Amino acid sequence: MLRPKFGLLLLSLAFVAVAPAMAQTAVKPHPMTLNDVFRVKNVGNPKVSPGGNWVLYTVSTMDLKKDERTTDLWMVSWDGKQDIQLTYGYDGSVSSPQWSPDGKYISFLSGRKGKVKGTQVWVLSRRGGEARQLTDVTKKQGKIEAYRWSPDGKRLLLTVHTGGTVSANAFNDAKEKKYIPPIVITRYLFKQDIIGYVTAKSHTFLYLYDIAIGKMKKLTAGKKYDERNGVWSPDGKEIAFISNHTAEPERNINTDVFVVAAKAGSEPRQLTHYTGADVGPLAWSPDGKEIAFLRGGHTKYWQYQEDRLAVIAADGSGHATVLTANFDRPIHDPQWTPDGKHVIALVTDDRNRYPASINVATDTVKRMVDSEGASWGHSGKMGHEALLWTTDTKPNEVYALSDGHLRQLTHQNAKLLSELVLARAGNMDATSKDGTRVDGLITLPDQAGATKPYPMLLWIHGGPQGQSAHGFSAMRQLFAARGYAVLNVNYRGSDGRGIAYQKAIWANWGVDEVQDIEACVNKVIQEGIVDPKRMGVGGWSYGGITTDFMIASTNEFKAAAAGAGMGNPLGLYGVDEYANQYNFELGPPWKNLQTYLKIGYPLLHADRIHTPTLFMGGTSDFNVPVVGGEQMYEALQTLHVPSALIVYPQQFHVFTRPTYIRDRFQYWFNWYDKWVLGKNVKLTYLPWAKKEAKKEAKKKAG
Repeated sequence: MLRPKFGLLLLSLAFVAVAPAMAQTAVKPHPMTLNDVFRVKNVGNPKVSPGGNWVLYTVSTMDLKKDERTTDLWMVSWDGKQDIQLTYGYDGSVSSPQWSPDGKYISFLSGRKGKVKGTQVWVLSRRGGEARQLTDVTKKQGKIEAYRWSPDGKRLLLTVHTGGTVSANAFNDAKEKKYIPPIVITRYLFKQDIIGYVTAKSHTFLYLYDIAIGKMKKLTAGKKYDERNGVWSPDGKEIAFISNHTAEPERNINTDVFVVAAKAGSEPRQLTHYTGADVGPLAWSPDGKEIAFLRGGHTKYWQYQEDRLAVIAADGSGHATVLTANFDRPIHDPQWTPDGKHVIALVTDDRNRYPASINVATDTVKRMVDSEGASWGHSGKMGHEALLWTTDTKPNEVYALSDGHLRQLTHQNAKLLSELVLARAGNMDATSKDGTRVDGLITLPDQAGATKPYPMLLWIHGGPQGQSAHGFSAMRQLFAARGYAVLNVNYRGSDGRGIAYQKAIWANWGVDEVQDIEACVNKVIQEGIVDPKRMGVGGWSYGGITTDFMIASTNEFKAAAAGAGMGNPLGLYGVDEYANQYNFELGPPWKNLQTYLKIGYPLLHADRIHTPTLFMGGTSDFNVPVVGGEQMYEALQTLHVPSALIVYPQQFHVFTRPTYIRDRFQYWFNWYDKWVLGKNVKLTYLPWAKKEAKKEAKKKAG
């Protein structure tokens, strides 16, 4: 149930090539520690320059002392010889880097201090100098969510979210005695994680921004339909976008592809008429005759989508053609090759996420990288393809991709990796109770003195539409470093194994998932890898929900940690942001009460549970509100089962505050070490909180 709707994370120009590091005392390689996690630099958003000679990218870091995350902008030359930092975190983080069409300017979104407050588009010259604020969209006009340069570089296409939301943290942030007006809600979908409470005035529209005069005008005329994924045609005369023009767009996922003249107040024409989800990102063919998009499923299977690549004539003639109709794997981020004969996209497939080339004429799909790993972004210009790539032992870096070979361009984590001994995840598979093949990953501790059978942590991925893949995982590395084998299972409901595998758990949660996970657990026990008397289980989001299913189905685990989970969907109806999923998958409670009672067995049959369990959540999580964990915690407390509840103030579904992220890891360590390994461990661990308390006490004392 809980597929993230966005990927989660949010500076003067100095053209100085990175200097070689000064000689330092060599650090003895060691397994990853908690402190090492906060030294990892998260590389993202590669963008190849129009000439193909440079690649823009972002680098996010977490500062525990300042307790904040910062994202800076870098660029690396195509030969990899120059790697240059462009912005610096002290002036505010950046996101959405882009090149101007002529390659002379670099643009980005930032909320740094400028002539108009709020998130704006900023530009800096490729030749040097300070960044300047390009847009001046006021708070009253809305907030810029995305932007695109017109082909001639004279205008911007802005995606602007107009008001009508109230942050989930509004009441927490308010000063004492300050009056906060009540929130008046009349919408069907009235909650969204991070966004907050959604009121009638909340919409997302496309605007044309004239750079020369600094004015913006709404692109389309007429009704208030939300518009997203806007992209210019190659000649700059039209814009394609995604919208839902049904009578009640909030009650379905029936989005379609539209095209409109690139003039303010124009009337759009609808290209697709599919009754399910036609979604972005959109991509115009180089000749402007076709538009590539992604076609998903129907509202009924909202959380079990498998987006497939489709194309349609931009002039509206003919019907859409699904190019990957016979390729039973999800497609992401389509981009045309310069000759218009192929579309390069990312494919989720059996523990990997690789780039593939789809032949538009023959519909054939060719995998472009054979090695194990995962890509979370790509960009191509002038025949140069840049790829964001991660493996079990390497965090994200930017690579050049040519003829199936990867050439590493950035080395942001080189120093850290030289100091670490990292574990590699091995493939494993098992046969479930009904004969279904289930695959997973097993990561073994790589340290002196570690011998089989190992204690084990079973960590369950969320989604359920997701997968455990060959990519860098701090969770796997940290627990392997502490002597645990870490098991990840791609249970039914996971993607990358075909749509039937995903849909298998539709309206029947907690059955196949438990059987699949049990099969993999039994396999590693039978092979002598894992000690059955020393096993823990845990997960976040649907992984937390599945953890509740596991401990209500078996008592073989010595400890559990259910994060952002719930054991009673009936108790969350109308409380979270999944009204459509409840109604279309489970049915309204007054019509299908038995379905809710059946899959609500973790809470409704909590007396089956004897596993010491740690529950966690954030107060501002509208995705899976913390009440789900609170209910399970109260049930176990009533039953005198060892349990604890940790609630993090002002945190959404995905935590962003570094100290809370660190704290959460430490609680996991302590909980599993105590109950799985039998160590005498204190369950509280907040040294930084104690420091903050001392600071506050000093302030009050004058």
